Amino acid sequence: MTSFFMDKSVKPEKESLARALGKTAKLWDRLRSDLEDEYGELVEDWKFYSQKSGWTMKLLRKKRNLFFMTPHKGYFRVTFVFGDKAVFEVEKSDIPGDLIKALLSAKKYAEGRGLTVGVKNSKDRQSVRKLVDIKARN
Repeated sequence: MTSFFMDKSVKPEKESLARALGKTAKLWDRLRSDLEDEYGELVEDWKFYSQKSGWTMKLLRKKRNLFFMTPHKGYFRVTFVFGDKAVFEVEKSDIPGDLIKALLSAKKYAEGRGLTVGVKNSKDRQSVRKLVDIKARN
């Protein structure tokens, strides 16, 4: 699914991002601040990947990619790539079963399996937090 921001010449800024996300802007900010509190300084790297996908923000811890955040109208999506060890940890975690099933059924690439989580409420944000913890440990 494409980003809310599709104009390559206009990089998303805090105000336009908040307008696009609506009520979920607080979830975006809270996720970001919680992760920084836990893992230290994180780096945001906004990229315009293509005319089909638009702007996406990559969040890095040191030089390691934690995940991608893509803003949409009224919500956002977080996309992870998990290696085999992390997939095993997700499988035995207490995240919702539909996310585990989606990860296990995802095509396996050299860099791992992808999982995208739509974040529309605090329950979704909690699932993302658990997934970040697994990613950070593996």
